[in-house]
Amino acid sequence: MKTFLICLFLSIYCLVAQNSAIQFTNADYPFGSKPTNVQSNDLEQAYLDWKNRFADTNCSDGRARVKFDDPNFSVSEGIAYGMLLSAYANDKELFDGLWKYYKSHRNPNGVMHWKINGCNTVDGQNGATDAELDAAIALIIAGNRFDNSGTINYHEDAKELIAAMKQHEVEANTYVLKPGDAWGGSNNTNPSYFAPGYYKVYGEFTNDQQFWNNVIVKTYEVLNANLSTNNAVGGLVSDWCKADGTYSDIVSWAHNAGKSYYYDAARTPWRIATDYLWFGENNAKDYLSKCQNFVTGVGGINNITAGYNQDGTQISGNSGTPYKDVVFTGAFSSALMVSTNQNIVDEAYSALKSQTSTAYFANTLRVLYMYTMSGNLYNPNTAVLNAEKFNSEKINSIAYPNPSSEKLHLTNFDLGSIIKIYDSVGKEVMSVSVKNENIDVLNISTLSPGVYFIKSKRKTIRFIRK
Repeated sequence: MKTFLICLFLSIYCLVAQNSAIQFTNADYPFGSKPTNVQSNDLEQAYLDWKNRFADTNCSDGRARVKFDDPNFSVSEGIAYGMLLSAYANDKELFDGLWKYYKSHRNPNGVMHWKINGCNTVDGQNGATDAELDAAIALIIAGNRFDNSGTINYHEDAKELIAAMKQHEVEANTYVLKPGDAWGGSNNTNPSYFAPGYYKVYGEFTNDQQFWNNVIVKTYEVLNANLSTNNAVGGLVSDWCKADGTYSDIVSWAHNAGKSYYYDAARTPWRIATDYLWFGENNAKDYLSKCQNFVTGVGGINNITAGYNQDGTQISGNSGTPYKDVVFTGAFSSALMVSTNQNIVDEAYSALKSQTSTAYFANTLRVLYMYTMSGNLYNPNTAVLNAEKFNSEKINSIAYPNPSSEKLHLTNFDLGSIIKIYDSVGKEVMSVSVKNENIDVLNISTLSPGVYFIKSKRKTIRFIRK
């Protein structure tokens, strides 16, 4: 019994220590409306529930995987979702494990094989583009939050992955997003993979705006063609289509041959929402407004069910009647952030939060949707201070002790200058005026533990709040 209690205590201690760095930002987006009814512990509870259910950290060499519906398998999409979740949650240990797992299963094109049996055996060859899209954004966030000077240079890895996507997962000359590195293009694409907000980030991050802007233009062309060609209601795009918007003839294995707004297409409103929330893109706003009109037409977010034909008729489940699923409810909830009616936005968040699931796909997307609505899926390029910018500046000032838990002593800052404190994602958390140029004391006891940057007109210092 004594041995059991000691092991139990150590397990609990390790779990608490592992999760102690988890931190959420609830950042404000430049565009759109955030819900006002997000509770302080919503994100942590949702993330830890997801992590406890689906994260497997027992692979060799420090690798971790995300368990699929059949827990013996992992898919690249799930690994990338997990990278997004852990990067934005400041969970470095899990993120590093997932990225190591991804890299251990790459094909010669530099993208992960889409399905793996357990830790080591490839079960499905070649890549799925949505995995690369999410993994690249997660790597940029990781570089901002965790620093690039350790064993993993996240930003260099992000640039390599973006280059692989550019070469192998965007159709040459047409800029159509392919569903994988080994198939598709103008003859077949997946609208739920379209992430134009991501493409803007890639362009800025790699200084390759023209290429990714061309992909953005083609993205909205395909989306709008699919809606108009098939007389779709609202934003109900089909699961699969050709670049001209018509139905693809090579996905006969998909539900209704890919002609319905079903479990692939369900993610589209969420992906397009990032382009509006981050950049205020008018094409995104138009699409999200169509989604809002559809939600209004069915009587509100609580009446959204799992799947529709493009004419707006409901798809019935195995029982013969329509049913609800957070995969659909949450994506439309994200779209409703385009609304200026706060009641609609708050109701959407309540509906998202209340619909829980133990299934891999629904549970994972629910947390990502909650990140989006709460301000925790922010634009990676809006972090005004990160380790690279910090390292590039000449540092003549001193802050000590570093790390510190309560007080930070500052020297050699200009008398009367304004010092601003930013967290690791670039959010200003404090502003003070220097009253003594030799030694000034900064009270940091109110800050949460984490990495921060002290920024004055000419100097930057990185410090850690214990």
